[in-house]
Amino acid sequence: SFSTNRNWGARLMTHNDKPYSVAWVTVPNMEVGEKVANALLNQKLAACVNIIPGVKSLYHWQGKIEIDNELQLMIKTRSELVSDLIRVVKENHTYDVPEVITVPINEGNPAYLDWIGSSTRSKQTQESSEEKKSA
Repeated sequence: SFSTNRNWGARLMTHNDKPYSVAWVTVPNMEVGEKVANALLNQKLAACVNIIPGVKSLYHWQGKIEIDNELQLMIKTRSELVSDLIRVVKENHTYDVPEVITVPINEGNPAYLDWIGSSTRSKQTQESSEEKKSA
């Protein structure tokens, strides 16, 4: 049923309980890339954003095959922040349907993974600060 598929999709977004993820976002130019990166970093939704130039994208859009030169953002974050990351990308991006896909980090340098955790906010931190504001 649809609800079963929907629940399955929600489980995918948690990346099978892997605490950290990499998000991939394409942008049309450096200006948009830096705007998205700064918004994510300022809100502590990303520990690091690499802006990789020289990406050539070929894709279907509105019934045609398009070809564009783009840049690729590689974003390191906590898996629990992916939904907030997607929201901020959409708020700061120029595309109607920006690419935001994530994959879990299965393994890595433990010190680097700890750094991702200490450089990003946790959902608990966000929720407790929102409770304080409403009190």
